[in-house]
Amino acid sequence: MIYVTVCKNTILSNLKHKTNKPPIRMSQGKYGKPSYHHVLDLKNRNVRVVCDMERPLPWGAKVWLEVE
Repeated sequence: MIYVTVCKNTILSNLKHKTNKPPIRMSQGKYGKPSYHHVLDLKNRNVRVVCDMERPLPWGAKVWLEVE
């Protein structure tokens, strides 16, 4: 399973410091090493949007995409 989240802190930091770090975080599995992107193409994939306030992902995301 691939997990995709948007890093709010990166977006806010980019605005504050006028930088352009990629805010889209993708990891293979919940504990996989993340990669960061500006654009992520999910063509021909099954995508599910999840919101789980009680059980966030290990890095704190409460809303995410699950991609098969």
